[in-house]
Amino acid sequence: VQLVESGGGLVQTGGSLRLSCAVSGANIRINAMGWYRQAPGKQRELVAMVYVGDSTNYADSVKGRFTISSDNAENTVYLQMNNLNPEDSAVYYCNGPNGNYAWGQGTQVTVSS
Repeated sequence: VQLVESGGGLVQTGGSLRLSCAVSGANIRINAMGWYRQAPGKQRELVAMVYVGDSTNYADSVKGRFTISSDNAENTVYLQMNNLNPEDSAVYYCNGPNGNYAWGQGTQVTVSS
């Protein structure tokens, strides 16, 4: 399984970004997928998960601001991030539940105050 994240960048507080994760070697129609993030000096944490059937789950810190979605035809998972704040700055990764695939390179998100 190969995971390729993209869409990160530098934004100001209150800005938005849309991350993409292109998945190859696994069919997201039948596998849950999630977005994780890791800030410097901190452990990697789960941000959002989308399950088969399109139910979703979010970390409390991003509820109401982030939206995870998937495009089964493109085998791609997205993370729409709105109202960003500096605490959201991190490298963002996609992976299955419990990080069961090899991690990709991630995409850097930096939010300036």
